[in-house]
Amino acid sequence: MKIVSRNEELLRDALSCIPQPSSRTSLASCNRLIRFEDISAAAFKIQCGVQKTPCMYSRLSKQYGMDIYLKKEFLQYTGSVKERGVLYLLMSLPQEQQRKGVIVASDSNFSMAVAHHASELRVPVFVILCTSTAPARVRMCRDYGAMVISYGTTGKDAQLHARRLAQENGYLYLEEEDSAVYLSGLGTVGLEMYEQVPKLDAVIFPAGGHCGLLAGSAAALKHLNPHISVIGVESESFPVLQESLKAGHPNDDQACNNHHFYGDVSGVCFGSNSLQLTGKLVDKVVTVREEDILISMLRLLEYERATVDAEGAIGLAALVAGKLPELKGKRVAVVICSGNLELHLLQQCIARALTLDNRVCRFSLVISDCPGDMSKLLELLAREEARVLDIKQERTFVTSELFTVEVICTVETRDKIHTAQLRNALLERYPTAAWTER
Repeated sequence: MKIVSRNEELLRDALSCIPQPSSRTSLASCNRLIRFEDISAAAFKIQCGVQKTPCMYSRLSKQYGMDIYLKKEFLQYTGSVKERGVLYLLMSLPQEQQRKGVIVASDSNFSMAVAHHASELRVPVFVILCTSTAPARVRMCRDYGAMVISYGTTGKDAQLHARRLAQENGYLYLEEEDSAVYLSGLGTVGLEMYEQVPKLDAVIFPAGGHCGLLAGSAAALKHLNPHISVIGVESESFPVLQESLKAGHPNDDQACNNHHFYGDVSGVCFGSNSLQLTGKLVDKVVTVREEDILISMLRLLEYERATVDAEGAIGLAALVAGKLPELKGKRVAVVICSGNLELHLLQQCIARALTLDNRVCRFSLVISDCPGDMSKLLELLAREEARVLDIKQERTFVTSELFTVEVICTVETRDKIHTAQLRNALLERYPTAAWTER
């Protein structure tokens, strides 16, 4: 008779009697029990194919009153943690299927990981992308070694075409899914963090529509130490995991209104396996605002020199927003899972984050259109050590008396205290100065 631990019983209870998802084309083991041994086997098998990323102490620790360690999964070759699950999934395919090839139909981190690792394993790989896909994503998939085909105007068109090609040619259609194999690969993150940071009190993961990382890693961490608190974080505007846990089944009724920003976390791609593991093993799921995610991206850029996307920053956003006060003074690891931020979004995100952080502000005031008045304003700004980013003068449409000019000025300050000091100095000299609210 085999004696099992309480943690193995939890895993067995979480995944008992789970039906095969009919909407996904994957391995036959999709409904098999995920065990700690599966995660250990995955870690051994993929160790030469993925990076063992650092889990480093962060300078942000002092700012938030706890020991913060950042697991930098964005340092993987394709910039995403998805490589772990994808590589183990591809290595587990039968040789005959590896010979025929695989096909995917999205511009996600999952697709880029499939493109790279299938090419490395010499598995034919096809990526079907709609015509509206960003050129940078198309180029990256090609660079990773995939045969890229543009088809249709929407993602749904591309998916239907990919399924048709898979049926006609014997390719395996892959999408981010719920199999024990894929979850075991993602769960290796939990194993690594447990080895890298002793005496962890809590680990924070991104959640949302893709909670495979959260579920797989929770299985590993809770087996090794049931007292580690496992926390998931998702967007306040798209709380799909919280709603699914309440309903007891995956809830795909919610639509994300900002897919361009949220990327991979904006779609519902988890099934009963991930959901039941999360319900049994995850201690808490919290939500954060878009503003918190943007400031989190800014903090990572400034303190860690890390350029990450919304999925990568959402875990830290829970600390930025003060959603986890119980972690003060604790040792906490945060998974930074993705760094695939498109360049045209980078500038917008930084500019918006600086505004939300009260470090870029705009004001307008009316001065006399006489020589010397503008220089007096600039002297005041220089004295207050504010950096002028932009300045405009409006004479034609000004509503005040003749021979006056409206000045609209955008400045950068050190922090919100410096902004308040500047505001007081301006109002003292120009009582009618008006500030643009963020």
